[in-house]
Amino acid sequence: MRPNALGTTIAGLVTVVGLAAGSVATAGTSFAATGTTAQTAAVSQPAAVAATENFGLTSAEAKNVQNFLADYWGYTGAIDGQLGTNSWKAFQRCLAKYWGYTGEIDGDPGPNTIKALQRLLKDDYGYTGDIDGIAGAGTRAAFKRFAA
Repeated sequence: MRPNALGTTIAGLVTVVGLAAGSVATAGTSFAATGTTAQTAAVSQPAAVAATENFGLTSAEAKNVQNFLADYWGYTGAIDGQLGTNSWKAFQRCLAKYWGYTGEIDGDPGPNTIKALQRLLKDDYGYTGDIDGIAGAGTRAAFKRFAA
């Protein structure tokens, strides 16, 4: 009986070692796939700028903004109610001329764009909050008044 028990134990150890070796090989493949995914995500990152950001405006309100931008700030895109990159580039031109925006005209409505927008909204559209670059409830409500 003992020789069989020893043989079974050795066979079990060989199986465990084989599984462990397979896991290490799989881990290497898994790691390589993760690295590839990370590189793909990094390459895809600039496409995120093209997303729309209406800051709470309805499509009809955003169309009003796009019409304003088309009339005065060189917006030539579709009047579709989606404030995307080209809408924000036109808005940044307006904000740069009158409201202290000093960043790139890149269509990204980031904190510097929002700060300039808040200055506009504070002056004429009832925004009473801080100029903090955060599009909170007060900024969104004043932006709706602007878009009306």
